[in-house]
Amino acid sequence: MKCYVIFSPHCSPCDIKELLCSSSNIARNTAILLIDSEGAMISIDPTMPANTPNNLYKVMPHSTNQGGGMETIKEDMFQNVLSQVAEQFSRAFRINELKTEVTNRLAMLEKRVELEGLKVVEIEKCKNDLKKLRDEMTSRGGVRVNCNCKYNFTDDGKKLSPRRDVPSYPKYTLSQETIEALKKPTFDVWHWEHNEMLSCLEYMYHDLGLVKEFNINPITLKRWLLGIQENYRDNPFHNFRHCFCVSQMMYGMIHLCNLQERLTMTDMCILMTAAVCHDLDHPGYNNTYQINARTELAVRYNDISPLENHHCAVAFQIISMPECNIFANVEPDSFKQIRQAIITLILATDMARHGEILDSFKQKVDNFDFTNEEHVKCLKMVLIKCCDISNEVRPTEVAEPWVDCLLEEYFIQSDREKSEGLPVAPFMDRDKVTKPTAQIGFIKFVLIPMFETVMKLFPQIEEIMVQPLRDSRDHYEELKQIDDAISGLVSRMQIRRCKFQKG
Repeated sequence: MKCYVIFSPHCSPCDIKELLCSSSNIARNTAILLIDSEGAMISIDPTMPANTPNNLYKVMPHSTNQGGGMETIKEDMFQNVLSQVAEQFSRAFRINELKTEVTNRLAMLEKRVELEGLKVVEIEKCKNDLKKLRDEMTSRGGVRVNCNCKYNFTDDGKKLSPRRDVPSYPKYTLSQETIEALKKPTFDVWHWEHNEMLSCLEYMYHDLGLVKEFNINPITLKRWLLGIQENYRDNPFHNFRHCFCVSQMMYGMIHLCNLQERLTMTDMCILMTAAVCHDLDHPGYNNTYQINARTELAVRYNDISPLENHHCAVAFQIISMPECNIFANVEPDSFKQIRQAIITLILATDMARHGEILDSFKQKVDNFDFTNEEHVKCLKMVLIKCCDISNEVRPTEVAEPWVDCLLEEYFIQSDREKSEGLPVAPFMDRDKVTKPTAQIGFIKFVLIPMFETVMKLFPQIEEIMVQPLRDSRDHYEELKQIDDAISGLVSRMQIRRCKFQKG
């Protein structure tokens, strides 16, 4: 007997079995089997394939007394179950293919964002698509999006990690006036918010041709800069603004000294990246404190430039994150050389090595050879040192607030050293140092000799960089004379008051 059964795809397997029993005059709740024309068992569910006139299905009661025929049906049923299990495993193993597909889609969307000329509406759509894809990848246990670069210190246990994704800081269009000012030591770093400084740093990498030369994904550059900014602490002096100050001075010296014509693009990248990373995660307490207090950093690095070694470690921990790796498209051998050169420059910022590095440069400067690797390496070390301590090169109204910031950080350290019974350097003691006394010796015996040595190689810096240092020295010497005169007057008045009281 032929009959037709029509059911909705939303029916349950039980509902379909009842329909089949009713149409076949079989009692309800009877176990039934559905067999095709070749004797294969069909799974009874809404997704089963429809039969055809050439392949009619048979509805049979399930009986244990059907002999060998039922054994065949049972075997077919077992094979069908195995097939379904195999299909489920196949779907599970295709998850990696899905992740690859999602990653490729993400890369395509990021490429759309970086293309110039996209309309605002399109950019916003890309951002939303990126966010959805990141959420999808995260939910599937995919790649990390945030830079989980966290560091503990035994002194305060502070943890730092980037808290924003990309692109989350607004894109600033720099005016021509700002672009020109960025190339000069007179640039006022106090008028800029963090987001604006990030945009300026981003511009520098594009302007110097580093993005093109090293095939840096612009989105990755943004992520890296955010990772850098989030891993500078809110210290009075050693903070992200200091990082920007040093990086901007390096950018300015590259232009002022025409270094693009004398050094390679790799050298440019090393100089800029070392400047950006040179004080990462600085705790606000110098190497002397780290060593005397026997901190975790001092123990880890055997009292050898503990802070500078830490800055290097944090820098490459950030770069090791795929989403922050600006060197992802650089050949391994080239990256190894770049990494070593950046480490060399950051370690050179330890002032304990100042005399050693400057003496080495003095021996080379009179017969400097830009084709000599050792000469260029020494020059790059001196350049980052100049930029690191270059505040007094800037106009007084820009430079002097930095002195206040540095003294504040010094006083915090010296107060702590006193409370812990550690030695206190006189130039950091709030009871002994003044702004003029702090600056005069540093300018006369550290800054001017170093910049005058560099001036032998680049005479053009005298007017713009060396002369401001001499003016700053004279300014603080005048302030010291005034302070001495006031102190002398106060002392004489106190003596007279004592004599008057005795009389």
